[in-house]
Parts: sequence; C-alpha cells; structure tokens
Amino acid sequence: MKPTYFDHNATTCVDDAVLDAMLPYFQQEFGNASSRHGYGITARRAIDKARKQVADAVGVQPVQVIFTSGGSEANNLFIRGAADSLKPGNLFISAIEHPCVLKPAQALARRSCDAWSVHQLAVNPSGQVDWDAAGSAMREHKPGLVSVMLANNETGVIQDVAGIAELARVQGATVHTDAIQGLGKIPVDFAALKVHAMTLSAHKIYGPKGAAALIVDKRLLLKPLIYGGGHENGLRSGTENVPAIVGFGVACELARSRLAETAQPISQLRDDLEKGLVAMGAVIFGAGAARIPNTCYFALPDIEGDTLVVKLDKAGFAVAAGAACSSVNPGQSHVLSAMQVDPMLARCAVRISLGSRNTREQVEDFLRAIQRIVEELRQISSLSS
Repeated sequence: MKPTYFDHNATTCVDDAVLDAMLPYFQQEFGNASSRHGYGITARRAIDKARKQVADAVGVQPVQVIFTSGGSEANNLFIRGAADSLKPGNLFISAIEHPCVLKPAQALARRSCDAWSVHQLAVNPSGQVDWDAAGSAMREHKPGLVSVMLANNETGVIQDVAGIAELARVQGATVHTDAIQGLGKIPVDFAALKVHAMTLSAHKIYGPKGAAALIVDKRLLLKPLIYGGGHENGLRSGTENVPAIVGFGVACELARSRLAETAQPISQLRDDLEKGLVAMGAVIFGAGAARIPNTCYFALPDIEGDTLVVKLDKAGFAVAAGAACSSVNPGQSHVLSAMQVDPMLARCAVRISLGSRNTREQVEDFLRAIQRIVEELRQISSLSS
C-alpha cells in the first residue's frame, strides 16, 4: 500500500505551482536582491510581489511584512525585539504556546538585569484560554506584552485572540499571535484579530521550509535580533532567500483562494475519522472547542502513543505523538498538562493532521489498520499480565 501522510501540522509538501514559481530563482534569476544590476532588480521585484501576496492573505499592507527564516525566528523577533524596546514589565503568554514563544519568554525572565515577569494564562480542559482568569490576571498585573496563539499545533483548538487582545489593549499592552497553524485552514485577518504582530510560516501551507514572516503594526517598535546590512527595514539583516520567499508568496495566494473549497471536505474527513476512533474507545482532546478543521488529537487508553505511532508507520501511516518540534524533548505534552489531562492518558496521545490530498479511502484504511493494531497490542498485553 502506498504510504499515507497524516502529519500536515508538522509540515506539508510543496505545491506544484509553488515549486514552478521557485525554480527560476535557483539558476536563471539567481541575483542578490540588494544588487543594482538587472539580476538584482529582478530578484527585488520578485520579493516585492511575494510581500504583497503574503500581505493580501491577512489583509495588511506589504510594508507590514518582515520576512524571516522561519516561524521560530519570527516569534523570537517579536518576544525579544518588543521586550528590548520597552521597559521591563509583565509578559503574558498562554500555557499552551509553541516552544519558540515559551522559551524566549522564559529567557526574558532569567535575565540578571531588565528581567520581565512572565505569567502563563491558564486554559480550561477543552484547551481554551480561561477568559475570567485571564481578565483577573491582567487586572492584577498590568501587561506590557501578550502573546496567544491563534490555533494550537497539537489540539487544533482555536483561541479568542481578538477578545484577549481587547483585554490586553485596555491595559496598554502590545499583543501578538502565532497564527502559523491557522493560515490556510481558517480565515485569518490581522485587523479583525486586533493584534500588533502576527507570525506566519510557509511550510505549513504547501510552501517551502526556510520562509516565514512577522506581520507588524506600522507603529510597533522592535529591536532586531540580527544586525548587518539593514534588510527588511532594518529588522532582519541578511541576504534574502529569494526562491523560498517567492514560494511563500505563491503559497499564501493559493491558501487564500482555496480556503473555501478545502476547509469543509477536510473537516468532514476529520469528523468521520473521529467517529471511528470514538467507537474504538478513543478520547478526543479539545473536542468541545472550536478547532481548525484538519486536526484530531486523540488517545486510546492503555495504548502508548509512541508505540502506536511506530506501529502505524510500519503499516504505512505517518502520524505524530504530539508535536514534531518537541520530538527532541520526549515526555508529556505541556499542552495536555495545561489542559489537566491525566498523565497516564496523556502518554497515549497521538495527533493526526489531514491535508488537501487526503481521501476518504485513506481514512477508512487507517481506521481498519489502527483497529487491527490496537487488538494486537491489547492481546499481547493480556497475555503478559
């Protein structure tokens, strides 16, 4: 059987149209966008076009798009760049943020001088930020910076970013959202979310790895992480990765144009998948909350998630035990911990994230395969007990 890829929240394949757009900039149009000759001018025009495509995807002006090498860099640019532009104060992040938000926040708190106080916004058992607790915490500790992700990479749960931003703005805070997992799956509008900054990434929307962006309010003050030739309005120096940026632009344009036609079919596939899993006794994490349409994070009690992932891989299905970015740090998901999931159940967690090329037949094959694997594992467990 041909292998089936069910791990699109980790990364996606590059779309044919994206690859076709990128190819000329590896060999024929290989110029440095800072050069004054024809090759450089061609590269600069390509970047300008891509900047507009990215901007259009979230309803901003091109000047608000700062290209980076990835979502981790963009998130660090906001957390560290904004903090270094302000007097130290209170930084609020949700308890379920991606490590590239959690880690720089923790680093700010450890600084020997100019340290920030970091506060984590609790989430309820469905994985949503606790609204009442957030309001109380922000009233008690006036926030300077706030970062809350739009959609969680493990559970797919969508946060009320606009509502949280309103709470924070009343206190004079600068607000950011990591919208990487939302783009291409749900409508993403910078103004509607009421934030000052937003992170996007190409490789989650059928674009290339190595291209991402921080979208910023024109009035936002940031200090760069990388100094040099003053690229990206002085906020991100370094020779631009023209092929990847071009691919990012096309991927954003495609994501915007295809959203209406892809979201519902993928959502239906996910619903059918979850019906089958629940019939086997699975627990679906975040099932009671609004989620991006492609994500199913589940656990079959007493079946180790890592074991199930390996068995499914051998059966031809690529899935994940939690987030790919955390695979180098094995252990219980901090997201499930924040949701107060029993540690024994959390060890059984497996994430499936569907993509535009997945089919009903693949879902049906998967359900048959996992049913067989689970029966085998439980039989082995009963024999050894």
